[in-house]
Amino acid sequence: MEIGFIGLGKMGMNMVTRLRQGGHRVVCYDRSTEAVAQAAAVGCIGASSLADLVRQLTPPRAVWVMVPSGAPTEDTVRAAAELLQSGDTIIDGGNTNFHDDVCRAGDLAQKGLHYVDAGTSGGIWGLKIGYCLMVGGEKAPVTRLAPIFTTLAPEEGWAHVGAVGAGHYVKMVHNGIEYSMMQGYAEGFELMAKSDYRLDLAKIAHLWMHGSVVRSWLLELAADALKQDPKLDQLKGYVQDSGEGRWMIADAIEKSVPVPTLTAALFTRFRSRQSESFAEKMLAALRNAFGGHAVKR
Repeated sequence: MEIGFIGLGKMGMNMVTRLRQGGHRVVCYDRSTEAVAQAAAVGCIGASSLADLVRQLTPPRAVWVMVPSGAPTEDTVRAAAELLQSGDTIIDGGNTNFHDDVCRAGDLAQKGLHYVDAGTSGGIWGLKIGYCLMVGGEKAPVTRLAPIFTTLAPEEGWAHVGAVGAGHYVKMVHNGIEYSMMQGYAEGFELMAKSDYRLDLAKIAHLWMHGSVVRSWLLELAADALKQDPKLDQLKGYVQDSGEGRWMIADAIEKSVPVPTLTAALFTRFRSRQSESFAEKMLAALRNAFGGHAVKR
């Protein structure tokens, strides 16, 4: 099958490489000419601009957008839409808010364009093991794109989960669960790191991968990280978030669904970015004021 691909970052480059390995014709564009050249080296066809990419595709065209979420994705989708024709399809594989998907699909439909949202999980390991794809959109374009999804995903690793926005909605919840799982591992390993038993954390992580109810791919990654850096001395405890956790909490509030584990995990990430907490200073000040408890200056 033929597909256009916009965005050749770490995820995008691996995805086009996997598509080429699957025998698909892939036309690529990125603002980085070096990235385009790298994609050409694995068999993709390079494009010098969005217009050039569209010219090199045969109608009905399919164009996959894999750029940072927010304004970059919105701007790219709008620019591509101006160049495409009725019957063509735009796929957003990034981390877009599902509300934006619905609005975007409505705008594109007025031009006769199809829109598919593909929540994509797999990170930098996707090239080797495949990407789990959570796909939202109308049945017809999703069915037509099935060969693309099948190549990108491992066996049984993609599904059409619902109407427009459903793919990114499911991916949002997926990432919220991911936040919570990572926080659970983080707290457990910190407790063991401070144990008097001088535990070999890498060995324990590896052990838990064999028959334990807490085994997972995340635990495999933890084992690898601890093997390379047993005390994680090479890292700072500064953790970013990409937005999905915030969106999930907002959705949970709207639906009156309690998500305390995710909320705590997200707020812990916020705290990790503070060199010093004003709230904790306030706690110290109040304890000192009402009880004369000692403080550190």
